[in-house]
Formats: sequence, C-alpha cells, structure tokens
Amino acid sequence: MPTVLHVTQPTESGVAVYVSELCADQAARGWDVVVACPDRGRLATDLLRHGISRIGWEAERNPGAQVFPEWLGLRQILDRMSPDVVHLHSSKAGMAGRLAAQGRLPTLFQPHGWSWLAAPRGMARAALAWERCAARWTTLFVCVGEGEARQGRDHRLHGRYAIAHNGVDLEKFQPAEERDRLAARDRVGIPREVPLAVCVGRVTRQKGQDVLLAAWPAVSARRPDARLAILGGGELRGPLRRQASAGVIFAGAVDDVRPWYAAADVVVLPSRWEGLPLTLLEALAVGCPVVGSNIPGIAEELPVGAGALVPAGDAAALAEAVGHRLCRRDAARAEGVVGARYAAATADVRRTHEVVAGVTAHVGGWTP
Repeated sequence: MPTVLHVTQPTESGVAVYVSELCADQAARGWDVVVACPDRGRLATDLLRHGISRIGWEAERNPGAQVFPEWLGLRQILDRMSPDVVHLHSSKAGMAGRLAAQGRLPTLFQPHGWSWLAAPRGMARAALAWERCAARWTTLFVCVGEGEARQGRDHRLHGRYAIAHNGVDLEKFQPAEERDRLAARDRVGIPREVPLAVCVGRVTRQKGQDVLLAAWPAVSARRPDARLAILGGGELRGPLRRQASAGVIFAGAVDDVRPWYAAADVVVLPSRWEGLPLTLLEALAVGCPVVGSNIPGIAEELPVGAGALVPAGDAAALAEAVGHRLCRRDAARAEGVVGARYAAATADVRRTHEVVAGVTAHVGGWTP
C-alpha cells in the first residue's frame, strides 16, 4: 500500500477543503494517506470525519524566525514516516517541506497561488529567488489551472508541470431554481426583492474586499436598496467592517455557502491574485453570474457570457459591473445559466482527483 504525506499550513477555506476532499479520494483508492498540518481550524475535523490520519505540524502563514522549527518538525516527520510521495500545499509547506526533503523523496508542490504574489513588495524578489532555487527539489509542480502554470514558467521556475484543474462537487453545488432562490433568501434573512451581491473568501488583501467596499457607494447610488454580503473571516474583517458603508453585511465564516450563492444576484471576486478559486467554480455551478478581477486563475475560467472581468484594483470598473447586474437582474440570471452549463461540462472535482492520482502514482512508481 503506497503512503502519501500531504502537508499544509492553511486549515481553513479553499486549501483546507481541497486537501480534505483530495485525501478522502486517495484513501478510497486504498492508499495510506496522512496529513501534517496545524491543530487549529476546520481541517482536523474534516480529516477525522473522513478517517484520515493526521500529524500535528505547527506552522504560521508568514515567513520568519519560526521557519527553522517548522523545517525541523517536518524533517522529523519525514524521517519517521519515509512516505512514498510528499505532496506540499501552499507556500509555507512548500518552503519547509522542500527544505526538509531536499530531493530525497518524490515531492509534489502545489502552490495554490505563488508565494511572490502574496509577498510584500520588498520581499517579492526574495520569494521568487527562493522558488527558483527550490525548483531543483520539486519533482513536479501541480497547478490548479493554466494561468498558474504559465506564471511559474514565465518567472523561470524550471521543472515539470502538471495541470489539475480545480473542480467542485457537482452533486452538492447544483443550479438553483427560482424556488431555491426564494427559500435561500428566507434562510439567510435577505428580503426577496432586494438586489444582493455576495463575496466569499478570507477577508485579506489578496481577496480584495477593500476594493469592493470602495466600489460599493457607487453601486448604492444606483440601487439604494441593494445589499452586499461579505462571507469569511480574516485579519482585515474588523478594520473593513468599521469602514463599511450602508447596505454591507459582514456575515463571517459560514459552514454552508450554498444558500448565499442561491440567494445572490451576482458573486464578486475582486482578488488581486489567485490560483483558481473554488468560489468561482461553486458560484458558476449554482448558476450565479460572477464579476471578477481580470487576473490569471479567474480570467481563463470565467466563460464569456457568464459575468464580467474588470481590472484588479479598479473600484470604478467593479462598481459599474456589479451595479449593472443588480439593476438588470433578469439579464444576470441569464448569465447564470451560461455559467452553470460551463461548470457542468468542465468543473467536476472527480476529474481533478483522477489527474492528481495519476501524477502522484507516476512519480511514486505505482499504478493509480
């Protein structure tokens, strides 16, 4: 039985969901799957529900003095387990894990958004230099979309790449009919006739909720009755909540986002950078149009006729695109139909799992 060790620092939101579902699929294939991650967050609970073994690995999101104990902790785990394949998710695991393995074991690195995009301006060059150095210890880069792979190659991260498009559970995220929308409005406490925009994701600089809040007064000027619901926790939730104008609801982190998608007239992704956000695919699958930033990870996955792309950081353009859909709700619903058809044809998470299983088995030397 092959052994795969997954390592991740994020234990909430998209990466945590991805790791949990991927591990459940690999365990169902008869593989011995173990996850090293911090004890906090929802991931530990999800792994327990799936019957996946977990090892505590304390790690913080940002680089700093704690990198040495994080590296040492992973080195000890690798020495003790000697897995057939190591699969590293996101920047911190990518850093500590590749330092710990240093090519001794087949190593997959899945960035879920490259580290230099998240780094402060003064550190971006150092982050990119590190990624180029660590490429020699990376058996395979696993990217969630073409845009992410192209960014890696364009920045001279030399090595082998595989693209495993993100996907969603299409049995869980299904197109919402009108009766579903009305029931969802009642469930989330939004009046049925009120135009509603929804933004889902950790409230951070990456996700760009600050740009959306800057755009919202212009939207409200066109539709004073409109509401904006921001879902998710994060370090900027408190400061942005204090700055928010009328009509903005900070709903916090929710266990089930489907009622909000069903209730929404438009889902907004004002991100500054992404890998390929699950929020985009979930919204499309439910049949909700999307207004998103014109960046890799969103631009190539938002089909024509299912919403709009706007320049990242452009509050005026964002306000125009969101306001247009809140003022023409029937046209927005027609866009949602286009998105739902696209998601049904391209976004099944089972395809994602098949691709990842195939490349994992290939680098590990067994049959998937």
